[in-house]
Amino acid sequence: MNATLHNDRLLRALLRQPVDATPVWLMRQAGRYLPEYRAARARAGSFMALCQTPEWACEVTLQPLARFPLDAAILFSDILTVPDAMGLGLTFSDGEGPQFARPLRSAADIARLAVPDPEAALRYVMDAVRLIRRELAGRVPLIGFAGSPWTLATYMVEGGSSKDYHRIKGLLYDQPGLLHRLLEVTAQAVTLYLNAQIAAGAQAVMIFDTWGGILTPRAYREFSLRYMAQIVAGLTREAENRAVPVILFTKGGGAWLEAIAATGCDAVGVDWTVDLGEVRRRIGTQVALQGNLDPAVLYAAPERIREQVAQVLADFGTGPGHVFNLGHGVQPGVDPERVGTLVAAVHELSASQPPHGDA
Repeated sequence: MNATLHNDRLLRALLRQPVDATPVWLMRQAGRYLPEYRAARARAGSFMALCQTPEWACEVTLQPLARFPLDAAILFSDILTVPDAMGLGLTFSDGEGPQFARPLRSAADIARLAVPDPEAALRYVMDAVRLIRRELAGRVPLIGFAGSPWTLATYMVEGGSSKDYHRIKGLLYDQPGLLHRLLEVTAQAVTLYLNAQIAAGAQAVMIFDTWGGILTPRAYREFSLRYMAQIVAGLTREAENRAVPVILFTKGGGAWLEAIAATGCDAVGVDWTVDLGEVRRRIGTQVALQGNLDPAVLYAAPERIREQVAQVLADFGTGPGHVFNLGHGVQPGVDPERVGTLVAAVHELSASQPPHGDA
């Protein structure tokens, strides 16, 4: 690995250090909105082949960086690789999303779960991280990621996507001890998985809690936040003589941002339902903030995109600790030119609004 990093804006901003302009990367910046991604997926044959073949994962990870001056690459993978490695049998079908052949439907199913060795069952991910780092050659940092234990558990128990989450919520209220057993083993697996990504070369890591927002406040703290905090406490926080920042993101978690910030993470991802200025007032300067443009803005005209970018920057205000992102992922139908407009606007407008180094 090349330890020389030519653009470290992202890492500096995540640690609330001075930057010359606000760094920007986008959730799902590699994805179906890019024609080159669709072509690669067609050649690979399936989404799983893209994820499980390091060369394909590397190619797709780097595609958006060839188009846009983004300040980070994010590993191309899927949050459900961990439960797949735990033996649940993951498949993806067009129009139906992820499905598990062996979902968890009994206490015996959960009792059989074991923590996989990430360099064995998930070696393809680590090989992809190593390959991406080599190909990046220090251009920008690489972000690794995993799903939160609660979010992974929703898929593992439901068997796939769900509209009402009746199985996992039934387990939560009827057999909370059994759900804690599932979340505990999953948290151990995610901790090892992220540490293996860091050892392989990930320079920051993010935990995606996609479904934390479906919980009550009490249930969120007990069944989601508790296990994310446990993971944060178990992560490697320095590698290659640099800090490895940790980002936590709960979609729909605006009510609990203070509690998220108190986990020991370095940055909190914020969706588009909360004003960044309000978030800063609520949690102060203890963590960096990532977000939070509504992804639907990318369907608008370029001048409207610039206006909305300017508004998000103004909402955050001056001082260090802002990573620009969407409040969730890039949608498949977005024109890539609109993403280019967004990235250019973030850099241009933020660089013209110093200071970035004073709290």
